Amino acid sequence: MPPKLDEKRAQFVLTKIDQILDWEQQTEHERDTRFVELGRYLCEVRAGQYWRCQNLKSFDEYLQRKFLESRRKAYYLMSIHEQLPKQARKELKQVGWSKAAELAKVARRDGEHFDCATWLHRAQELPKERFKDEVEQYLTGESEPSELIYFKVYRSQLPVIEQALEIAARMLGSDKSRGYCLETICADFLAGANVSSDSEQAA
Repeated sequence: MPPKLDEKRAQFVLTKIDQILDWEQQTEHERDTRFVELGRYLCEVRAGQYWRCQNLKSFDEYLQRKFLESRRKAYYLMSIHEQLPKQARKELKQVGWSKAAELAKVARRDGEHFDCATWLHRAQELPKERFKDEVEQYLTGESEPSELIYFKVYRSQLPVIEQALEIAARMLGSDKSRGYCLETICADFLAGANVSSDSEQAA
C-alpha cells in the first residue's frame, strides 16, 4: 500500500526543491552549496510519494522533469543524505557534492566502521580528481595509473549514454567506476564487431 499522502507537507517540500534548483542557477560561485538540503528533500519525496501531487506516475518521472541533464546527480545527492552521518553534513558544503558523493561510497562500504573525520580531512585537502582516485583505490584495491579523457557529446545523446552506464553499473556492481563500465561496454561492442566480421569473411 502506498503511504498516506500529506498534501500540505508534500507541497512544502516540492516547493523547496524548486526554490533550491532555481537558486542554484544564480551564479557559478553559489552553485551546489545546498546539495545536502536538496538530497534530504528528494529522499522525503521518494519515501512519501509526493510526486503524486503533480499527477506523475513515478518518482523517476519526477526526476526526469527536475533534473533534465542527468538523474544520476539526484541519486548521488540522496545517497549523500542516506549514507553519511549527521555530524559530517555540516562540513560537506566545504568539499562540494561530487566529493561528498565519493564519501558516501566509502560510508556505504564501511558501514559503522566508517572513519568520518579522516575521510572528510582527505576530501578537504585533496583536489577533486585525486580524491576520486584515492576512493576508487580504497574500494577496489587497485592502484593502476589513470588518465582523464574529454570528448564532446550532444545533450540529445546523454540519455542513451547515461542509461548504458547505469545498466552496466547494475550488472557489474555499483562499486565499479564509470570508466570500468565504459570499458566493458566498448569490449562488448568490439566482441560483437569481431563476430560480425568473421561471419562476413566466412560467407
